[in-house]
Order: sequence, then structure tokens, then C-alpha cells
Amino acid sequence: MSARVDVAVGLSIKTTEFAPEEFERFAAKVRMDLKALTRLLNRPGFGEGETSIGAEVEFYIVNPDLQVQPINTEIAASVQDPQLTVELNRFNLEYNLSPQAFRGSPFARTEQELLAAIRRINQHAAPLAGELVPIGILPTLRQSDMGAKVMTDEPRYHALSNALLKQRGEPFSIHIGGNDVIDLEADDVYMEGANTSFQLHWRVPAHRFADYFNAVQLVTPVVLALASNSPSLFGHHLWDETRIALFKQSIDSRSPNHKTWRHPPRVYYGNGWTRSAWELFAASASLYPPIIPLMSDEDPMAVIDLGEVPKLAELRLHQGTTWPWNRAIYDHADGGHLRIEIRSMPAGPTAADMCANGLFVIGAALAVLSDIRHLTSILPFHYTEHNFYRAAKYGIGAEIIWPHKDQVQLQDTPLLTVARDLLPRAREALKQTAVDETEIYRLLGIIEGRIETAMSGARWQRHITESLFKSLSRDEAFRSMLSLYMANQKKNIPLHEWKLSP
Repeated sequence: MSARVDVAVGLSIKTTEFAPEEFERFAAKVRMDLKALTRLLNRPGFGEGETSIGAEVEFYIVNPDLQVQPINTEIAASVQDPQLTVELNRFNLEYNLSPQAFRGSPFARTEQELLAAIRRINQHAAPLAGELVPIGILPTLRQSDMGAKVMTDEPRYHALSNALLKQRGEPFSIHIGGNDVIDLEADDVYMEGANTSFQLHWRVPAHRFADYFNAVQLVTPVVLALASNSPSLFGHHLWDETRIALFKQSIDSRSPNHKTWRHPPRVYYGNGWTRSAWELFAASASLYPPIIPLMSDEDPMAVIDLGEVPKLAELRLHQGTTWPWNRAIYDHADGGHLRIEIRSMPAGPTAADMCANGLFVIGAALAVLSDIRHLTSILPFHYTEHNFYRAAKYGIGAEIIWPHKDQVQLQDTPLLTVARDLLPRAREALKQTAVDETEIYRLLGIIEGRIETAMSGARWQRHITESLFKSLSRDEAFRSMLSLYMANQKKNIPLHEWKLSP
């Protein structure tokens, strides 16, 4: 879920300071790219083609004591894999999985590639006393592990940090309630690096982008709750998905002292049900000031006049410095297409669990797709945003406002009831696609297991840690729980089958 700057094709960051006129030129080019995008979206056949998925998984690196090990650049240099990238903090890495056509067993292929990548990276990490862990927030992370000293020394991260701090004008303030409460300040963006996620890319038909995007927005709270895996920070038990609150606050560049209008936070759920793909790009261009104004030489209009597909590098770079939980992605590859990047799911617990989350979010979105215009007309958008934060805070124990086709009145419904109703519909919707039934039954069986046992990664972590508190100190309890978690994770046993006794 990182605030990594998604640098567009052909652009590289070599500087960390920019002049005011560079921001003005960049903003003008983004506006030109938006005009070009309008023309592209109106081009017959644009963005049609086979549905596909892709994914990114972020990891913590731990040492033999299960504390963070800040060696990401050393591991990356040893592995030499272009799909492996360093993250904002030196104890995080990200692996970019290969795109897969959405037919046959796309998630089985993704799962095998991920397991092989973890094995290979761990072989390089072991001599450096490191090991990868996919988990939303590392339970053994200490406040003393954080600070500007742990940020990866790369120009793009310095540029990002400088820009966000300059806009804010004071330290970032983090306040998260829960069973416990945490209040702290950070003088840089390093707290963002405490979050690791599983980000899914879903290529969808451009002409129906808004319907697909709204369907994903509607079902995300249900998926997030079942996937939750980040119940603690610095020894405090907080939200089931503490990442959601932490990420938003750790890079909130808005000055708290502004008495006049201010732009919304750069991490957000949405500004309403969307009416078009173009609207999502236009809103981020108009609502958020540029922070990294790198320019390309492309004239997008000239490229379109030739009947070709422009890169729209500035628009993509600007979009890559806003972090909605579901993000519209334009890609010039493969004749040009649009994707939905589903960004709220945590890393872990296992490769099988992450793939199950991925298939479920797609299946659930397909299940509501045919009714999406009706459902969005009876459910005001702010209720879906409310559902999202409830799911993040209370996980599978949340109650949400869920629309039904024939509903007379909106009402609170237990999230697990909604999930139980959505699961068979997701299964049926996926059977209409080119995905094998064995894949559908295997992965949705994992989701069913979590619903029936009312167990998520967050609930498991909290249950085990609280059992251990009876006999161990707080630090030892979190470390022992993490040790059990890693033992299960290495076997790729789905979470709902894990033992509930330490």
C-alpha cells in the first residue's frame, strides 16, 4: 500500500528540489494529457481486450530475533530481479508479479510465482541475516525502529518526503483509537513504511469502467474485513486493519492551520460514485497540487493524430502521487487500457490467502455489476466510505449499511451476514468467466472457511497474543505470536486452518 511514487515510463527522478515554474509547466502538461485521454476514451475499440490480473506484494524483512532488518538495497542488489523493488523504508521490499490472463487458473499461477519468489529472495536474504514476512504491520515493530534513518536513500523518496512536508508545514500527527490508543508525531513520511499490502490490478473494459469501479468500491469493505491482518502497532492493539488509519495520517500533507479551503487528503476512499474513468483522472488533477513535476518530451495530441497510443507520462505520474484505496490506472501498453488497482488489502497471511482475497474481490464485484446503477442510486456514497472505515476498525465484527435490490429502507447489517450472502453470488458470477471451476472452488473455499470460523488474520493475531500475555511480557508475547505466524505462513496453510492455541 506504499506511497511509492509510480514513476511513469521514461521518467527518472534525479533531483529532490523543484522550482515553481517546473510545477506550473507540469500542471499544464497534465491538463493536456487529460484532453488527450478524452480523445482516446472516445476512440472506437479503445481498451477492449482480454481481462487480466496483476499483483504487487510488499514484505517486511526481519532478523533472527524477529525485529526489522534494514537491508532492502543489499537484498535487491544480490537478487538482481527487475520485478523486485525497494520500498520507502529499508526494512521493506515489494515484488511485482507477472500479469496473468483472467482464464484457466490465473491466481494459481500468481501463487506459484509468489512462493517461488519468496524462496529465491530468502536464499539471498539469509546470508545477510534477513527473512521476508508478508504481514500488514509487523507486530514486533518498535517506535525506535522508525525515523528518517530507516528511509531508503533514493531520490524519489526524498522528493516525495520534501514535497509532502513542505505542503504540510509541520510534523505529521498520528492518532488511532481502538482497544488501546496511540498518539504520536512524525517529522517525515517514514511512518507510512510501517504498512505492507497486497495490491491487485484488474484490467476491465474501458467503455464500462465506471460500473466496474463502482462495483469494486461497493464490495471493498466486505473484502477488507475478511482480509484484515494488521491489528497492532508498537505493542498497541488498535484497529483490525490499523494500516488504513496509519497510511492516511502518515502522509497527510494538508496543513492543520489552513482556515480557508484545503484539498482533501491524498489517501482517500473517493469523492462520490464515479460516472466515468476520465472523471477520476480529472479530479485528482484538479484536487491535488503536483509534488514531483518531472516532464517528458511527448506531444500526446500528435501521437493520437498518428492513430497511436500516447504514454501520458505526466498524468500517470501525478495519478501515482495520489493514493485512493481503489485507483484508476491508465496504461499505454497492449493498445492502451484501463485497470482498477485495488489497494486496501494487507499483505499476508499466506500466498493462498492473498490469492483468495484477490479472486473474492473480483467475484463479489462481478456479482453486483448487473445491478450496480440501481445499488449506487439507493446507497449514498458516503455510506460506502463509512462501511470502509467500519470494516477497517472492527474487521469481521463490523456492521455495515448494505443495499439490496428490493430494499425499502437502508439498515445496519452484520458484515458477516453480507459476506455469507455475497459468497455464492461471487461463485456464480465467476463461473460465467473463463476461470476454471477448480480455482473458483479452491480459493472461495478459503473465504468460506474464514466466514464460517469468523476468523481473520487480525483476529488470529489478537487471540494468540492475548493468550500469551497471561504468561509472557508484552514484547515476548508479540514475538512468540509472530514466530507461530511465520511457521504457518511458510507452510502456506490457509489462515482459517491455523490452530487457535499458542
